[in-house]
Amino acid sequence: MKQAPSLQVTALAGLPLFYAGMDVAAEICAAAELRDGDVVVVAQKIVSKAEGRLVRLGDVAVGAAARELADTTGRNPALCQLILDESSVIMRANAHAIITRHRSGHVLANAGIDASNVQAADIAEESDEAVLLWPLDADASARKIRANIAAISGVNVGVIIADSMGRAWRIGTLGTAIGAAGVQILDDQRGKKDMFGRVLQATVIGAVDSLAAMAVLAMGEGAQATPVAVIRGASDWIISEDGDGAVAGLRAQHEDMFR
Repeated sequence: MKQAPSLQVTALAGLPLFYAGMDVAAEICAAAELRDGDVVVVAQKIVSKAEGRLVRLGDVAVGAAARELADTTGRNPALCQLILDESSVIMRANAHAIITRHRSGHVLANAGIDASNVQAADIAEESDEAVLLWPLDADASARKIRANIAAISGVNVGVIIADSMGRAWRIGTLGTAIGAAGVQILDDQRGKKDMFGRVLQATVIGAVDSLAAMAVLAMGEGAQATPVAVIRGASDWIISEDGDGAVAGLRAQHEDMFR
């Protein structure tokens, strides 16, 4: 009898607080004994911190468009300026939410800008408010982390950079891949047969997002201090090359049925 597949996800304990210039891959390799075929899921926050994407709101020059957005939404004008800077378009904005298309193509609230688990004292006085922006290119960041893990540990792993994002018509956030390397993004089942011999017509599985979701659930999003998780048993979704990255899972804008 064929053995059923099994996936195991383990959040890594003992990682340090990250700051600009730190080597994310080196810290992961020091905390875990990685194996070929593992998928390493990294919280966006520590990648952004390591890449120096922490911004003090007091340093932001605010323009007229940002002040107008702040008046509409009741948010800090400096935060609104950063949201505009990080977005290709503001899709919806009111007192409840600012929904943006991030310059990378991902659609989410506030262009991914967040203040949770951020210490302003890393760059300024402790009383100053600071926020964290997404990496400049999360797919490139994933490729770099993957290459550095291979150089340090000699293992072939997949790397996913994940953030929690809301979903249309659903309550709650879900871990989602914003960067990826060495991982199959989509598992296209079209043309294959189901258990009764019917040919699948529309089944395309978001493999990389499914892996990100299970990892983020294990990592937690509050005070757990476990911003990395390792998924074991997912070698079927590992690819030898870096691949097209998480952006390959974005739906083309001309297929948008709601605009």
